[in-house]
Amino acid sequence: MKRKSKLQRHAAVTAWLFLLPSLAGVAVFVLWPFAETVKRSFQNDPGTAWVGLKNYESVVQNEAFRLAARNTARFLSICVPLLVVFSLLLALLIGWLKKRGNPFKTTALLPMAIPVASICVIWKVLFAKNGAINWLLSSIGAKQVDFLGTDAAFWVLVATYLWKNIGYDMILWLSGLEGISKSLYEAAQVDGAGSWQQFRYITLPLLRPTLGIVAIMSLLNGFKVFREAWLVAGTYPHDSIYLLQHLFNNWFRGLDLGRLTAGAVMMAIALVAVILCFLILLARRDRK
Repeated sequence: MKRKSKLQRHAAVTAWLFLLPSLAGVAVFVLWPFAETVKRSFQNDPGTAWVGLKNYESVVQNEAFRLAARNTARFLSICVPLLVVFSLLLALLIGWLKKRGNPFKTTALLPMAIPVASICVIWKVLFAKNGAINWLLSSIGAKQVDFLGTDAAFWVLVATYLWKNIGYDMILWLSGLEGISKSLYEAAQVDGAGSWQQFRYITLPLLRPTLGIVAIMSLLNGFKVFREAWLVAGTYPHDSIYLLQHLFNNWFRGLDLGRLTAGAVMMAIALVAVILCFLILLARRDRK
């Protein structure tokens, strides 16, 4: 027993020694800056005096913040479920096709290799007032659409997000599908279960851990779509795609550090709360 406890203590010490550089990096580059941000959110812009909740009140009362928050919530609430469902369907299709699905797998991953600047060029070529889609519409006698200057810009952003990230989520789903034992399906077939019953009672329950990873990664990747929107539409795009990232960028350019830090803290708390609620729901579902 003493020999075993010594080995366990040695293994624990070794593990902490390997983790120490990463923990130090997280503490210095993540935790300390966030703590400083929280502190500055209760101070004035120069950081010389405490102002209490004044910065938070200013953020909540700001019309631009309310617009950006609504747009961001709307974008994420639409895009994340769509991406999770479509990527799962694509993964199931590729899994069903087996080797014949390899070309589709490669095609779905191509958007990840395309630089953001190139995607913006594609945006302008396709969706500008004199772009390819409007040229096609006019050629068939249909009315042209200002995709980037109307509410249609929101759906262009949604389509771009889905196209850009569906391959990444598909790979995550495929890894989860490959972890399900084939013997479970064989036993279900012997018992007379059909394809839908196998999917409902075997595939879906065993994919819950993968669902958590896919949903969280999809949520985090949703904040990266700002790059495309900013490069195409600039600092002040159409109201339908004015996101929190646009607002924070504008506050940063104006050195409005009070509202910037307060808004960042609010967004971080909201994001963590959403992720924790989702994980708790998954855990309760697993216990049931």
